[in-house]
Amino acid sequence: MTEVAPASDVFVEPTDIEDDVPALFAGDTGVLPYDARRALALVLQRRYLSAAVHPAEWKALLAHQNVLASRCHDMFVELVVDRDYEIAYKRQVREPGLNVPVLLKDEPYKRVETLLMLFVRNRFRQEQGAGERAAHVDAEELVDYALGFLPVGETNLAARRREIDNAIGALVREHVLDEVADGRYRVQPVVEVLLPVERLRALTQWLRGGAVVAADEPDPAAGDTDDDAVDEDEEVVA
Repeated sequence: MTEVAPASDVFVEPTDIEDDVPALFAGDTGVLPYDARRALALVLQRRYLSAAVHPAEWKALLAHQNVLASRCHDMFVELVVDRDYEIAYKRQVREPGLNVPVLLKDEPYKRVETLLMLFVRNRFRQEQGAGERAAHVDAEELVDYALGFLPVGETNLAARRREIDNAIGALVREHVLDEVADGRYRVQPVVEVLLPVERLRALTQWLRGGAVVAADEPDPAAGDTDDDAVDEDEEVVA
């Protein structure tokens, strides 16, 4: 008969997290380690946190996911962790009958940004289906695609080109696209999250309705995206 070891030999006594974390600044009462705090701050600051860009913070987020989710819940914000694409992002809690302060504002993408996101998402899915590990697009491909939606008789091509260039820049700042060479971009998996199937349906209807590239107007078909209401010094962002 096998003897069962005493409980003290089987289980490790839990250690208060406060005992493991030194103060990081004067008056610090935080209980999370440095990388976990950075993970929480980056999720709140940016549209998303990815393992590819911030591997240490991603590892810390997974290790402390329950605590970080609880911290977000205290602010009526949901922490969403997608382990398949290795990204984490935030979402405003909206519960019928629950009156909560809204920290994340809804800001739809501009029309040109939406067109480009549709193009790069299709490219991403095509390359995935072909078994490729990464999807890439060139700046001129993006420009040509967006110019194809100009209204008939458009004469101010220079202004429209600037809008398209600005839209590309916005997607780079949000790490939907990462520039790997001059004028060449790698499509990041987060585009799947930002443009789910139901939004693609709305976009398809929008395009079939004769969408055109207009001035910097929001695209009603693109849906809302959660964006921080605080200033961000690196990202213009969910």
